[in-house]
Amino acid sequence: MFRSLGDLTGASLIATDGEIGRICNFLFDDHSWQIRYSVVDVGQWLTRREVVISVSAIDQPDWKTKRLGTRLTKEQLRHGPDVDSHKPVSRQQEIAMREYFGWPAYWDTIVDKVFPPSLIPAGREFPVHTGEDNHLRSVEDVIGYEVWASDGLVGCLESFIVDEAVWHIGYLDVKTGDWLQSRSVLVPTSWVKSISWADHRVNLQHARARI
Repeated sequence: MFRSLGDLTGASLIATDGEIGRICNFLFDDHSWQIRYSVVDVGQWLTRREVVISVSAIDQPDWKTKRLGTRLTKEQLRHGPDVDSHKPVSRQQEIAMREYFGWPAYWDTIVDKVFPPSLIPAGREFPVHTGEDNHLRSVEDVIGYEVWASDGLVGCLESFIVDEAVWHIGYLDVKTGDWLQSRSVLVPTSWVKSISWADHRVNLQHARARI
């Protein structure tokens, strides 16, 4: 079943020994549109600490109560490796998380190339369907990007629609029109040609008439 990823923002994460925090973001692979990690705020009152956990360690969401269970303990989560979820996650950071939590490596069949964020040229566009430059991106940061067809502006990215069974982003939820006459349209992620991180825009392969 497809659901809006925004519906899980603020959901409670339940560890094996009790509630640990709330989901505040997700990280997705900008090539495959696969959600790889959820970002959880495990901080105390007046403090904030975000940890990143693999969706493979999360049970199916309870959408009605906005709760997700995990097979990890509070202690495991609180002492997980630090990851800056507001920047692309490097392969070294993923390896550190894999080794700490014992997660399987999804990239075993991919050429293991590492491109730290500091080495990414400003203004570079990353093609979506290639086997190179594997990067994880913040859902929170991409929301609000302009969505462009081959012949002009379509609208603004409002949310992602995911297949809850496999954590795959199938559609972009795009708001079109002005504030008086706006509507939402669902655009398949297979239509995305590239994402320009410098220009904050998603480029589609098709013209507006098809959308």
